[in-house]
Amino acid sequence: MKSFSFGSNSNSPKSFTAYPSCDFDIESGTIKRTRRSKKLPLHPLKMIKSFANRFSYYKKLHPILVFCIALSFAVSVLVILLAYESHYWQTIGYRKFNVGSDNYPFVKLKNLVMVAGHSIYTSSSCGKVDKENSWFLEPYQQHPGQAASFVAHIQEGVEIVAKDDKALLLFSGGETRRDAGPRSEAQSYWTVAESKGWFGNEESVRWRAMTEEHARDSFENLLFSVCRFRELTGTYPHNITVVSYDFKEERFTHLHRSAIGFPESRFFYSGTPGSTTSKEAAMRGEALVRSQFQEDPYGCLGSLWRKKLGRDPFHRTIPYPNGCPEIEGLFRYCGAAPYSGSLPWAQ
Repeated sequence: MKSFSFGSNSNSPKSFTAYPSCDFDIESGTIKRTRRSKKLPLHPLKMIKSFANRFSYYKKLHPILVFCIALSFAVSVLVILLAYESHYWQTIGYRKFNVGSDNYPFVKLKNLVMVAGHSIYTSSSCGKVDKENSWFLEPYQQHPGQAASFVAHIQEGVEIVAKDDKALLLFSGGETRRDAGPRSEAQSYWTVAESKGWFGNEESVRWRAMTEEHARDSFENLLFSVCRFRELTGTYPHNITVVSYDFKEERFTHLHRSAIGFPESRFFYSGTPGSTTSKEAAMRGEALVRSQFQEDPYGCLGSLWRKKLGRDPFHRTIPYPNGCPEIEGLFRYCGAAPYSGSLPWAQ
């Protein structure tokens, strides 16, 4: 931009700017005022109102389309929330059991001895444990000598553990009989062992005899006890010994053991005889149940599943597999073929 000088003294000129710093319109001879951009403030209420108006407009124009879009959006949000909630509680459950080895009460125990429960002790006196009227018996169990067979199981489990200082004894069985009240089979067996002074092994066995109080059938006796062992020791059992009736050996050692993929070389069975008066009927019943488990190894379909539901009269929430997250897939599995996922004892 050029400057011009006026005045008589050329040594001290006075200068002026030919055009002002603003925009100048040569044709009209006027100064253009530069417009300043106005930043309109955001008004959330106006935006919401505008969106609502547009939504209302489109709703009138295409009501079915708008409804489908809204429904899809709501379903998507619901699915996301449910997935997040499931993941959250699963994470909390896993964290609960992600503790140091010093916090497990039986970290030094390596072997599991499981006594499968068959009935609930209902007598108010502990002096009649071998009497049938002290137990809640189903019609097929009402035979002389039945109560004594339960006591024999308890004693057998105690004596096996007494010989193995690395063993944990678990009495397994839930609250399976409505008319017996909210008492579990497992607690019944523990109480009987207590009343018998642990058959002379109180000092060595009582402190490592626990209960698993949710199993509703023989498969759950085994699977739930394995998980309970993990809760108490922090690891899975190296050896497993099952105590039950001698005629159930094939069911446990072949069907149930195979279903959980536990090595045969580390699985043991100790069977005691049932009452002599019920042997024939017991064998027929066992053959039927065994054939059902051959078709449905995990007891999750048909008659086995219905029987399991019937043995949960108080609708107890099963806590597993929170205590054994490594075998969650095994707990969720249902099928005729063996479970093919990874198992800690098969590695």
